[in-house]
This record gives sequence, C-alpha cells and structure tokens, in this order.
Amino acid sequence: MPLPKAELHLHIEGTLEPELAFELASRNAVVLPYSTTEELRRAYLFDDLQSFLDLYYALMAVLVTEDDFDRLADAYLARAAAQGVRHAEIFFDPQAHTARGVPLGTVVEGLARALDRSEERHGISTQLIMCFLRDESAESAMRTLEAATPYLHRITGVGLDSAEVGHPPSKFREVYDAARALGLRAVAHAGEEGPPAYIWEALDILRVERVDHGLRSLEDPELVERLVRDRVPLTLCPLSNVRLRAVDVLEDHPLRAMMDAGLLVTVNSDDPAYFGGYVGDTFHAVREALGLGQEQLRELARNSFRASFLDHDEKRREAYLAEVDAYVF
Repeated sequence: MPLPKAELHLHIEGTLEPELAFELASRNAVVLPYSTTEELRRAYLFDDLQSFLDLYYALMAVLVTEDDFDRLADAYLARAAAQGVRHAEIFFDPQAHTARGVPLGTVVEGLARALDRSEERHGISTQLIMCFLRDESAESAMRTLEAATPYLHRITGVGLDSAEVGHPPSKFREVYDAARALGLRAVAHAGEEGPPAYIWEALDILRVERVDHGLRSLEDPELVERLVRDRVPLTLCPLSNVRLRAVDVLEDHPLRAMMDAGLLVTVNSDDPAYFGGYVGDTFHAVREALGLGQEQLRELARNSFRASFLDHDEKRREAYLAEVDAYVF
C-alpha cells in the first residue's frame, strides 16, 4: 500500500494518456498528427515550457463532450488511487476549451460527474480549481470568471497557469480581487521559469494562499524568510521541472534544500501523462535521486494535507494525517 498523500498541483488536461487521446479522437472524428500511440508518446520530449504547451493545447482537441471530461477525470482518479492519493485538488483550464467552442458548462459538469463519485469509486475526496491562462488577457480571465458564476458551487478556487515569463501575476490583480469577493480560494503558478519577483507579486498582489511551483524561491533569502514565517505552501513538481529543463537532472532538484530551509513544500505530478510519472512515481523518484529518508517522505505527505483546502472539514484532514502517521514503510 502506498504512502497516503494529497495531490495539490495537477492539471487534469495533463493526464491525457496517448491511448485515451486516440480513443477520444476516434469517437469525436478528430484527426491527430500522429499515426500511433507510440509515435505520440515519443513527442512527449520538450525543450522548455512553451514546447510542452504547444502539444498540450493541440491534444485538447479530442475533449469535446461531458463524457470526455468525465472519462478523463475518472482515469486520473483511478491512477491516483493506486498511488496513494486520498485527496486531490484538480486544476482545469476553461479558456483552452471555450476557445475551441466547448461550453464552460460541458467542461465543469463533465469533470464534476467523475468527482461526485470519486469517494465511492476511488476513495479520494476532491476539489476543483479553475485556472486562468496567463498568456491570455486579463479581460479574458474576467469574462471567464463571470461565465463560471453558475458553476461556483462546483469550484473551490482560482489559479494561474500557462506560459509564465512576461506575464507577471500583477496582470491579474482585478480578477483575483473579484474571485475572492465571490468566496473563491486563490493559488497561482509563480517562480517556475519566472523570477522570484513573480512569487512576491503572487503573495502581495494576488494574495494567494499557496504558490504553485515556487521553484526559484531559494534565490531570494528574504523571500524564503517570508514563506517560512507565513507557512506558505509550495506545490513542487520535480519530474515536470526536469522534463521542461528548469532543472538539469533530478539529483540537482532543490527540494531537499527547500525542506532543510524550513519551507512547507509538497510533491506533485503537474501533467503526469507528459512528464513521466504520477505522484506516487514522483515520490519514489525523489526518494531515490535525493536520498530522502522515510521520515522526510512522511513529512512531505503530512505537508500535502496541511496545505490542502480542507479547512471546511478538519475532521477529514485529521483522519488523513492519522493515516500518514500510522503508515508503515
């Protein structure tokens, strides 16, 4: 049985395995520019974030109906359950779908169908986080938030993702203020390829509760002091960082140094179909590459539940933490 854990940095579109992509393409009469699943899988080699995003958005064309989004989410949850996930806070990118003519309601209701039966079928509690594409305009983000109003009972929070450099968090101040006024939680990608200054902006301008990635935090000692003092969680994605060339090899990843600095870090899979592993695989990989001991792995698992948006259900959070504490390696 794997170590119990929460996953807090997971793009549902990034769980699209080649086999499912071809199945949905056939169902929806979408022609993929690849002949076989093996050929497509070979394309999952990237030079940087943008080269990944180009393929990521192209493959979304196979996601058309509520059933497609239901199938995508259910497939992820089955894999996650096998890797010890007990709670998942799942990102989705509405603009990437509405731009293709897929209604926002189709996306949300399709995902929600899978999430609604997740506890019974997979033993995983879930929440949904709607992300804005930072390389689109702030006006587009605001329109997306407004369009999501009928579905807010399904959505826990907002996030910010896609191409980071040149798109600082401050660009989205107004939409985050509006989201907070609607009662939504706030997270944002920052400090993956962008500088530590973007993390400061995410904290002080967007007022996020968690920083997604935060990989470059250690470059700024004052920032580290702030993150430690305020116990701001960082949702690290080590396999993603290597695949997108933010880190040369996993042995060079700063995860261990960040833990030693007192940062509240978590380990996640990001876009596991593209980056070579789901969250349990990621735990195993960092254990081997960084020489993490059992208690360090246990601490990462504890952090994942502490950093989760389970404030409304502290009894559940404590039960999950008790599972971690009782786990025998």
